[in-house]
Formats: sequence, structure tokens, C-alpha cells
Amino acid sequence: MLAVHFGAGNIGRGFIGSILSNAGYDVCFIDVNAEIVNLLNHKQEYRVVLADQKSEESLVTRVSAINSKENPQKVIEAIAEADLVTTAVGPNILVFLADLLADGVRKRLAEKAKPLNIIACENMIGGSEFLKEEIYKKFSTEEQQLANESVAFPNAAVDRIVPIQTNKDKLMVTVEPYYEWVVDQSQMTGDVPTIEGVTFVESLGPYIERKLFTVNTGHAAVAYVGYQEGCRTIKDAMENASVLKIVKGTLKETGSLLVQKYGFNEAEHEQYITKILNRFMNPFINDDIPRVARGPVRKLGRNDRLISPADQYYQHNNTEPIYLVKVIAAALQYDFSEDQEAVSLQEKLKASGIEAVLTDICGLNSDNPLFDLIRKQF
Repeated sequence: MLAVHFGAGNIGRGFIGSILSNAGYDVCFIDVNAEIVNLLNHKQEYRVVLADQKSEESLVTRVSAINSKENPQKVIEAIAEADLVTTAVGPNILVFLADLLADGVRKRLAEKAKPLNIIACENMIGGSEFLKEEIYKKFSTEEQQLANESVAFPNAAVDRIVPIQTNKDKLMVTVEPYYEWVVDQSQMTGDVPTIEGVTFVESLGPYIERKLFTVNTGHAAVAYVGYQEGCRTIKDAMENASVLKIVKGTLKETGSLLVQKYGFNEAEHEQYITKILNRFMNPFINDDIPRVARGPVRKLGRNDRLISPADQYYQHNNTEPIYLVKVIAAALQYDFSEDQEAVSLQEKLKASGIEAVLTDICGLNSDNPLFDLIRKQF
């Protein structure tokens, strides 16, 4: 079995590639990093180390790589032969994969190959659907109809912390022990594969928002409030009583929303929150705050981890989301000079004011109750 995976970075190797290899796939990584591509082809294996006290190590084998910049035709041929295609490149990079994937699917359709699932394993809602839209822009109407018969784009929710790291062994990756990879089975084509470590569900929505509004919202809260408190790392922030109080309050609000909206068991969700907080406190994963906080404009988007749960909380409870609003205000004030989005955000605030930012970046109308709540907190 062949899995073609776009993105040979730490997440691609340490998370997705590792699981697929352990499930019996030959994993072909697609990337533009010549050094990593050459090392993967030379060694055909790499180590994954768990970031815990035991530092358990596993060996990922049966791997290869293609440089998509130098050998696009080889990538197209690999897609045509693949049993599964996955990505872990970052939401902003997905659009740049569309041409190669479209050519690969086109070749596959011409050869009447077996059904194919293409799964975007990105930190975003509806990543696979977004990728499908970009690929279909490259197709004729006839090609779209043919693709609909044998190619599917099931959405996924993925969760694993892979810290920034520099290792002597360039292929080795350190990852946290915890991970979650959930795929919407109802959107798949062909037989559902057996992949240990992947959970196939009939409805992905609850799992996507549970992860986004707990892990991502919580991580953002630690980063933005921690930055205001002068903390340097996530661990430092989690050890700050003021930060921890706001983070716990934030996750209590998002938890209330999730339990009401999806019927999660309240006690079980409390345990999930505790598990997430413990992950943030992992002394073996001590991320710098600027890495977790980076990209505040995207994270302040209408459907992302801060505005969306705050708005939904208000709708479901008819009560002000106190802690979420504090975090949103902290994110709006994030001014790290080496983060281009932070710089542009501060420039827009200075030039146009908070009202314009709430409308243009956060997608809030002035009649939305959150609008005044955030403005006053800011």
C-alpha cells in the first residue's frame, strides 16, 4: 500500500507519516526541502521520540520522498498510484498543492484507477473540502464529474503538539505522547482502511469543534495572556496564577458551549479539559510564546478559535463570555515585532481603530453583542 503525504516537516514525519508507516503503508513524502528529501531517500527511515520522562523511541521505516519543485512529474505519477493521499503543510499552503494534485488525479482518472481518499490533516475546519474546491478549479466540468465517482475528500481533525526543535539527526522528530486523528467516514469513497491511531466517525463536526475550542482556544489563551504578563514560554505562562485562571475560565466557557451543543458528557469533557491543561504543562514541551501566538489575524477570524466560540457561547447561554472576551482583547493587543500579522494588526488598529478591526478582521457587525464587549475590554 502506498500513501503519498505532502509535507515532510516535523508534523508530517512525527505524526501523520509515523502512523501511516505503522499501519503498513509505504510512505512517500512530497516536499521542496532538498536536504530532507535527500536524507529520506538515503536513509529510508527515521526516529520518532516521545517528549516524556522515558523518551521512548520508535523507528519509522519504508519511507521515501520526492522534491516537488525538481520532479513534479514523479509526484503526479505517485498520486496516480497511491492508495491514500494526505497533507500536513499548513492551511495557507494548501492552495499551492492544487495544480500537482489536479494533474495527479487527472492521470489517475485516465488510467481508471481505484478509488482515492485525499485527506487534509491541517489545523483548520473543512481543510479537505477547501482543498477539493481548489483542485476542482483546475478541472473541466467533465473531469469534475469523473472525479466525483472515485475521488473523495473526507475532512479530518488532527491534534498533536510537535515543538520547534533542532536535532543533530535532521530526520529525528520529538513529539508529545498524546495524539488524535479523526476522519469523517461518511465522506469517504471505497473501503474504509484499517489504520491504528485513526478514528473514523460518521459525523466529524463535534470532534472538530471540541478540538478547536479546547486545544486551540486554550493554547491561544495561554499564549496571548501569557505575552501580556511578560512570560516567555508556554510553561512559564501555565505557572503564572493570573494566566492559569483565565485559561481555565476560558475552557469552562467553551466546555459549557460544547456540552450544550453536542451533548458531550459533562464529566467526560471535564476530564478532556484536564488532559489538555496537563499537555500544556508538559515540561518536555516548552514552546516559546511567539510560536504559539503567531498569526493573530487568522486566529481572530470569524470562524476561528476565539471569535466563533465566544459568539456561540453568547447565543447558547444568552450570557456574556467573560474569559473568552479577555483572551480576544489580549490577542488584539499582541504586538510581537517579528510577527508580520501582529505588526499589520497593530498598524490597522492605529490607523482605523478597534471598530474597524472588529468588523474587518473579526467579522463582527456593530449590532453583535460581542462587538461592544470586546471593545470595552480592549
